[in-house]
Amino acid sequence: MPSSPDRLRDFLERHGASPKVVAGGLEVLLRGWEQTVAAVEAGYPLTFDDYLSDVDGRQLLAQALEVASAEQAARITDRLAALDERMRAAVEPVRRCVWGHIVEEEEGWSPERNWWYYARPRRGTPAFLEEFGRD
Repeated sequence: MPSSPDRLRDFLERHGASPKVVAGGLEVLLRGWEQTVAAVEAGYPLTFDDYLSDVDGRQLLAQALEVASAEQAARITDRLAALDERMRAAVEPVRRCVWGHIVEEEEGWSPERNWWYYARPRRGTPAFLEEFGRD
C-alpha cells in the first residue's frame, strides 16, 4: 500500500485534479476554499457555474482529507474549521442541493455531511442569486 502522501497524490490524480492541486495537495485545496470564502463574503461576483465549481473544490477537499495522513490533515484542520465557520456565516441554507436531485442521489450527498451543496451566498448579483431558485 502506498504511503499517505502517495495515496493523496494518487487520489487527486484519479479525481482529475489539476497538476497544481496534485503537487500542492491539501494546502492548495485549502487556499482555493479560502478564495471562495472571501469571494462569498464580499458578494459572489461570478456565475452559478463558477460557484458549483468552487463548492466542488470543498467536496474534493473533504474527500482528500479522508485519504490524507493524520499529519497532513492536522496541518490544515484548524484553518479549515475557521474557513467553514466564515462560509457558514456568509451563506444561507437552501432545501435543495445546488447540483440538483439527480446528482445528489448519485453522489449520496446530504445537508449534514455536505452542507456546502445546500447553501447559497447571502450576497451576489441578482442574476447569480436567481439561479438558486425559490425555496
